[in-house]
Amino acid sequence: MMFGGQSPWHASRTFSGPRGCRFDRLQALNPTQRMQFEAGVTEYYEWNNEMMQCSGLSASRHILEPRGLLLPHYNNAPSLMYIVQGRGFMGTVFPGCPETFQSFQQSEQEPETEQFPMGSESWRQQRTRDEHQKVHWFKQGDIIALPAGVTYWCYNDGDMAMVSVQVYDASNTANQLVPWERRFFLAGRHQRPQRMYQYQTEQQTLEPGQLRGNSIFTGFDTQMLAEALGVNIELARQLQSQNDPRGEMVFVKQGLQMLMPTRSQEMQQQEFEESTPGWERYGEGTWGPYNNTNGLDEMFCTMKIRSNIDRPSQADFFNQRGSRVAIVNSQKLPIMNIVQMSATRIVLQKNMMITPYWHINCHSLMYVTGGQGRVQVVNHRGQTVFDGQMRQGQILLIPQNFAVIKKAAPNQMFHWVSFNTNHNAMISQMVGKNSVFRAMPLQVLMHSYRLSMEQARVLKFRRQHEMTILGPMFQMRSSE
Repeated sequence: MMFGGQSPWHASRTFSGPRGCRFDRLQALNPTQRMQFEAGVTEYYEWNNEMMQCSGLSASRHILEPRGLLLPHYNNAPSLMYIVQGRGFMGTVFPGCPETFQSFQQSEQEPETEQFPMGSESWRQQRTRDEHQKVHWFKQGDIIALPAGVTYWCYNDGDMAMVSVQVYDASNTANQLVPWERRFFLAGRHQRPQRMYQYQTEQQTLEPGQLRGNSIFTGFDTQMLAEALGVNIELARQLQSQNDPRGEMVFVKQGLQMLMPTRSQEMQQQEFEESTPGWERYGEGTWGPYNNTNGLDEMFCTMKIRSNIDRPSQADFFNQRGSRVAIVNSQKLPIMNIVQMSATRIVLQKNMMITPYWHINCHSLMYVTGGQGRVQVVNHRGQTVFDGQMRQGQILLIPQNFAVIKKAAPNQMFHWVSFNTNHNAMISQMVGKNSVFRAMPLQVLMHSYRLSMEQARVLKFRRQHEMTILGPMFQMRSSE
């Protein structure tokens, strides 16, 4: 099936890992380095681990405190961000797009807007004209797509810490810099994790005073920078943030103040979109019904960047016990065509399984959001390269074409998010509806596995009413 001019079989990545990558030993990884800032923490998973280098993927977890601002920055690689906990809003800056959010000196009776803090008289009195690009609300369960080179910032307007996990794909063709993720900050000071030993397990913490990285403005000559920006020398020095100890996340004591739709309006719009089949192709972005505009406005400026995959109503597969699978790909969120990634959210009830499968066209990085379960991964030689229990906060890379099976623990649920390196990730399932076994003739199964006709029928049709999610079954007798 073609979508947006591209097939899911289309290769959007270049192999940038070291030669001889074999994925002979996979590991469930925990964060190994922790960066402490004024208003939060960034935790990094072992970025120089062999399996991560071979895949071109890297991952980090952000914990942003209430009224915390993650400073504006951009990356050399596209990424997907999943909101594990909390809420907030985010700004993205697409080059060439107009500043469509505008505020003027208007009356206090102005409807349909929200200011922060709400009802502040001093804010109304001091209010000045402002223009900026679109601001996006987000909440728990949202997947946010961020293209390479696009500046973004995040703010936590809730009353609890906002936790997110972000996965970068440095092997994407959008990255032509280095074969790993690199961040460029427009403000503040930051620190890239130091190189770690391959199997380091102890977490290291760096305090704000240990920050060594600077914003991109620091490297410019102050006089030239002041002239380019049309400001005085003092302000140019301030932009260079040379004596700013706060780090990448800073507190905004009075809260951010800007013109934007209220959260309730945003939620109403999202509910309408989710209840209208095909809206994602007709409401915004490149696939609008009024396809009479061209260029950046249609491709970037009006495009949605997020989709919620936590709602049971949005599940693509669901069973009566409450287990579910939700998929976000380029057919649901067109910006995935740009980042060339997709995501899957899986929730398994106790003792439930996902059918054995393999990814046809991508690597997949799973992040466990809760519970516990067993995961097995098998390579092309039939060797088990991973067999272990996975717990909340761990990540595991599942290479392309490697067979995998996942099962929730007997006494607790198991749920995770998978980040895939293709905009329309495809899997091949082994059992159940639309599976490999169902698609094969009985005679092929019989001669492939030396089975009787009855055994082949059992193999082919035992799970014929199930798809993707498998319920527990009592062990069959050897004669069955």
